[in-house]
Amino acid sequence: MLKLDKVIFNYPEFQFNFDFELAAGHCLGILGESGSGKSTLLNLIAGFLPPESGHIYFDGQRIDQLKAHERPLTILFQEHNLFNHLTVYQNIGLGISPSLKLTNANQKTIYDALEKVGLPNMDKRLPESLSGGQRQRVALARCLVRSRPILLLDEPFSGLNSEIKTEVKALLMQLKTELNLTMLWVTHDQTDLQGVSDQLAFIEQDRLNRTAKAALIPHSSN
Repeated sequence: MLKLDKVIFNYPEFQFNFDFELAAGHCLGILGESGSGKSTLLNLIAGFLPPESGHIYFDGQRIDQLKAHERPLTILFQEHNLFNHLTVYQNIGLGISPSLKLTNANQKTIYDALEKVGLPNMDKRLPESLSGGQRQRVALARCLVRSRPILLLDEPFSGLNSEIKTEVKALLMQLKTELNLTMLWVTHDQTDLQGVSDQLAFIEQDRLNRTAKAALIPHSSN
């Protein structure tokens, strides 16, 4: 399981307090107003921000001492972060090797990921020739080739229409089940999480005491 044990991080205007557990293979939907601390929570788990105190565990092992690239996780960003001058194949390959020095086994992993996200035979395409939903699928494939048990999703449906949202959500849920992914999903729109999250967390701010924390709802939100 993923555990945040009394993790504290200070900004000039607020102190953030996170203390909760998430069972492996479950999805936690994270809600809150803009600037409430949703991305701060992901950044602490990912290693982009260091906690001032407290610890982060996964499967009983501390991960807050690890560098960001060493942690057992990958991130699907709000923007797909694809390089327009690289092919779909090369963009996915960056998830394995930043230098794109890929072995035969690596190449098979990339083609398998393309199959999983429903984009076979698109390896030579450039991102500009793809639809918004297809670009987000390529970004998801790049996450998959890293073979990490935790997937962080930072507003993954931003800019996508409702039809594409439904399509990508179904794919994410399929992959979550097949790969037993533990997911933390940040969004400002609770409807994005319908049929997806096992739990919800609202980032609440107490402006009087200048603190913010994640308040978990323990029951299923489906």
